[in-house]
Amino acid sequence: GGDEAVKGMENGVMPNGNNVNGEVVGDSTKKQGAYGKVKTHKESKLSQILHLDEVWSAITLLYISPLESNLESPLIRETFNPLDLKFCDDILCKVSRSFAAVIRQLPSQLLVDVLIFYLVLRALDTIEDDMTYFPSNEEKVKSLLAFHKTALVDPTWTMMGCGEGDERRLLEEFPKCHSVYAALPEGSRRVISDITLRMATGMAEFVDKDLGQGTVDVAQYNRYCHFVAGLVGEGLSRLFASSELERSALAGELHLSDQMGLFLQKTNIIRDYLEDYVDGRAFWPQSIWKKYSAGGDLGYFANPATEEAKKAGLCCLNDLVTDALELAPDCLAYLSKLRCAEVFRFCAIPQVMAIATLDRCYHNADVFTGVVKYGRACRASSSTTQSTCGGCTGSSTGSPPASSRGRRRRGGPASTIRPTTGQPERAAPSSS
Repeated sequence: GGDEAVKGMENGVMPNGNNVNGEVVGDSTKKQGAYGKVKTHKESKLSQILHLDEVWSAITLLYISPLESNLESPLIRETFNPLDLKFCDDILCKVSRSFAAVIRQLPSQLLVDVLIFYLVLRALDTIEDDMTYFPSNEEKVKSLLAFHKTALVDPTWTMMGCGEGDERRLLEEFPKCHSVYAALPEGSRRVISDITLRMATGMAEFVDKDLGQGTVDVAQYNRYCHFVAGLVGEGLSRLFASSELERSALAGELHLSDQMGLFLQKTNIIRDYLEDYVDGRAFWPQSIWKKYSAGGDLGYFANPATEEAKKAGLCCLNDLVTDALELAPDCLAYLSKLRCAEVFRFCAIPQVMAIATLDRCYHNADVFTGVVKYGRACRASSSTTQSTCGGCTGSSTGSPPASSRGRRRRGGPASTIRPTTGQPERAAPSSS
């Protein structure tokens, strides 16, 4: 079975723990599931240095033009409890360093709304991910479905002992998040509560499903990604519009918002093949991977016995990467509708990082023996997207919608994205 396939891996991890060849891999007290217990394939320092454009981007981001935090703006200081907000900022950096910088650089009338939106959903995700805390699936479902009525209504609500590390701390000190949430504009609170309920409902749908061998088909794969990521895209679009930094019509771009989330989630699922498989909760769709697995098991790719098996694994991987890349035109179409530079940067940087991740994963057998990651210089290059994208200055009129999926054209969406700089007050920005 699948467990046997993993047992033979040289650089893998035992399914029932984090001991490989007598060595402890990762720290099971800090992260949930198999996170941190599977080998990480990082780009060598020499390889990173050879990418001179990425090195220059890193220097630019660190020393010349770093992303500046707007958390100390007067509007934020006057609106929120400083100690509670500091906790939220600190815990954000602990649970997601990659999102912290792009959230902090958002204009002051949007920054805290997005920060709390992220932490609320991260808390919900921690409940969903913990496979041992609840005595039964029924209890977990009950907790998920009540989350918007407990955590977001009761200022004293906490959940002790659920999750690991910083995620556990987030739940145990959640009243500090609630304090900041309660001070948000009513419209933002309504969006966050609505998305939280709908995401929890979707998560509850998957609690009883056996995902040891992945999702059943692409439809179920897409449905899961919609619940845990597509809805985030919708919520963000509604927050952007509510802040008046973006047009009100953006809140109605449900399809494009959904695609933005799906692209990021599918990238993570592709990259995290081994972690998810070892954790017994995988998402690669069976309708795709079974075309390539001679053993009829998702773990077949982790320990290929023959050259043909290795080739089959790479073909399966490439199939999934191609499926994810089908979402890219819609993501560019969404970006073309943004007019605030900080919002554009917030949206574009994760998308560029996802494309870089897919580039590293494509036809890369390391995906089956660990987690593939690109170097810090490449991440810095992604983070300077807004200043290096051609034509990313000056037009509040917006650009025409980019072509939809499957309709690609030369000089298409990327060349028409022209956001403007956001303003520090809650008003629509003027063109620069």
